[in-house]
Amino acid sequence: MIIIRPVVTEKTQRLLEKENKLVFIVDRKANKTEIKREIEKLYNVKVEKVNTLITPRGEKKAYVKLAKEYKAEDVAAKLGIV
Repeated sequence: MIIIRPVVTEKTQRLLEKENKLVFIVDRKANKTEIKREIEKLYNVKVEKVNTLITPRGEKKAYVKLAKEYKAEDVAAKLGIV
């Protein structure tokens, strides 16, 4: 399992609305290509870009920007975030 959980904060809500981005905590061993493939498969969307970072807690966080024709808010609604 590559995707561990979505991240829900005020900042991620802003990214969701303004930049069409979703934020997830992912497996530390997963690379950007694997994360992209997993998101596209799980949520039936097209991913434009994936940025990752390691948090101070040692978790890997992925910022996933969706293609313009897909709405991050729709995926968030499916996840029960919004």
